[in-house]
Order: sequence, then C-alpha cells, then structure tokens
Amino acid sequence: MSKSTRAAPRRRFLKNAAATAAGAGALATPMVSTAQTTSLRFQSTWPAKDIFHEYAQDFAKKVNDMAGSRLKIEVLPAGAVVPAFQLLEGVAKGTLDGGHGVVAYHYGKNSALALWGSGPGYGMDPNMLLSWHYYGGGKALLEEIYKSINIDVVSFLYGPMPTQPFGWFKKPIARVEDMKGMKFRTVGLAVDIYTEQGAAVNPLPGGEIVPALDRGLIDGAEFNNASSDRILGFPDVTKVCMLQSFHQSTEQFEILFNKGKYDGLPTELKNIIDYAVQAASADMSWKAVHRNSQDYAELKKAGVNFYKTPDAILRNQLDAWDKVMAKKSAENALFKKVLDSQRAFAQRAGQWQNDYLVDFKMAWNHYFRR
Repeated sequence: MSKSTRAAPRRRFLKNAAATAAGAGALATPMVSTAQTTSLRFQSTWPAKDIFHEYAQDFAKKVNDMAGSRLKIEVLPAGAVVPAFQLLEGVAKGTLDGGHGVVAYHYGKNSALALWGSGPGYGMDPNMLLSWHYYGGGKALLEEIYKSINIDVVSFLYGPMPTQPFGWFKKPIARVEDMKGMKFRTVGLAVDIYTEQGAAVNPLPGGEIVPALDRGLIDGAEFNNASSDRILGFPDVTKVCMLQSFHQSTEQFEILFNKGKYDGLPTELKNIIDYAVQAASADMSWKAVHRNSQDYAELKKAGVNFYKTPDAILRNQLDAWDKVMAKKSAENALFKKVLDSQRAFAQRAGQWQNDYLVDFKMAWNHYFRR
C-alpha cells in the first residue's frame, strides 16, 4: 500500500472528528432567536377606567402571552390617537393597527352595521346573535358591508353583552308619553327606536354622557351595564335607572385589525389571534356576570332606585322597531339582506332555545324569594 493510500483514511477520520466537535459545540451554544417582535398599536373606544377598556386589555394580554416575543399588542384608551367614533377609519387607513369597539358605532357609514347589536334581533340573545354571525352567514355579510364602503379591515366579533338598561332618568318612566320631547343619549339604530318613541336623541361618546346629564344638556341616557354605568358616574347625577329594554339586547364587541398589517402576519400568529378572540369571549362573559352583579349591589347601596321598564314601553319598542326595519329595508338593500338572514336563523334557533331552556328565574325565586 502506498503512503498516500495509507494517509487517506487518516484524513477522513480527522475531518469527521472535526465536524463532530463543531456540531457538539453548536449544540452546547444556546440558540439565539432571530425572530423580530411585531408591535401593534390598538385603541379602544372606551375611557381607561371603563371595564370595556379592561376587556380590550384582556384580549391583548392573551395574544401577547401566547405569542411570546413574536407579537405585542398595546391598547390605548379612547381619544389617544383618534376620536372614539373614528376608530374604524383610523384602523382602515393605518393610523392605528387595530382597535376595540362595537359595530353599532359605525352606524353612520351604513345603517345595516347597527344590526349587530341594536334592536330585538327577532328574539335572539347576544350569544345567539354571535352564533348567527359565525355559523349563520353574518360574518360574510359584515365583510360585504365593509367592502361596499371601502373599509379594508379584518373584524372579529366576540363578547356577548348582557341586556342593557332602558336608561338613567331624573324620575321613573311610567308611560311611553314620558319620552316625548326628552333629550336622550343612545347610539346606533337605538337612535331610531328612541326617536320613534318621541325622544330627541344625541349619540354622545361614553366619556361625555355623565357630564352632559349633570349639566342638563340631556334629560336621560343609556350606556351599557352596572359596572360601566357606575364607573362613568351615573349614580352621582341621578338615582333612577330603568332596567330591561329591546333597544340593544343583542350587542357584542368588535376587534379590528388593519388588513395590511393582519395579512402580513404569519399563519401561526393569525391562529393565535383567532383563538385569543374565542378565549377572551368566554372570559369576558364570565367576568361580566361577576363584576356586573357586584356593581349592581353597590349601586343599590349608593341609593340608586331600579325599576323594571313597563311592558307597555317594551311592546312599544317592538312596534317602533318594526317601523324602523320597514323604513331602513326600503332604503338599503344590505339592511334587508342582513335582516332576512337574522330572521331565518332566529326562527330556528329561537324555537330550540325557548323550548329547551328551563325558567331559571323560577329556581332563583324558589331559593331567594320565598
């Protein structure tokens, strides 16, 4: 065997040993992630102290926790970048990367948008309306409406809200006639319902309601729930709240993303956002029961008098809603398209729910009102 032939195996051995050593060294060295953090700036349509802003932060935290260092959402309060009612444009134009609000706030762009929340929803509760949205065609209809008004966003609906009070007043509302000429605050298609009932409506943002009520610029107002109403200061300016109403009995929240920013995210981060929406929806529902019931008790301790809205006023709301639906359907083909879709779903789902669900109030009365 020649000298060169004998050297070849030795050279191969040394080469392999060096490669093995290099590999071992690489394994011993900690992996350094080269992934960049994507930061998204969100704004809510709520004051920083409101529980609704807290819900927005809860959603962001779920995304941030699951995404690790790859995605970070920062949530600013209403007005930090754009006015509360300009959130949709701010997100669509890229002034903001995303936002947290309600679809009814976009009512001025297309009246059909308020059907995600305003009105009796053919007897659906807010969770059923979310079921219609995700499984009954509502999501595609919402995308169609946004496209028709040249709004380029990605929308996620979540968080079914409890039924909202009829409103806060200086004195109890006993008859429909008591609403005649009253200066009142509400938003969305509820504006049309209260207008039909005779009120002069001013759709003020949440942070402006109580100051206006205190100064006498409005005579009555509704916002949403015991926690928000307490934090906003309603009990400081009036001690009368009328409970139960059909003006906004099916509402939910909306999480918006600028479409370009959302489309630029990798699939795994989009999946995290999707699952965070679902988790936040459940968490918000549970938190609402806990916090709203606590604050309802605190409002009573503060001397607030709660009254059930008379059935005559509730029936009048339904009659008013019928007139609003007929008028808006004649003016807006998309409005009628959404209503027809909701009606078909509600007839089936409502029949099932009304037949299957037991009367929980009966059991509660059995234990606490004997």
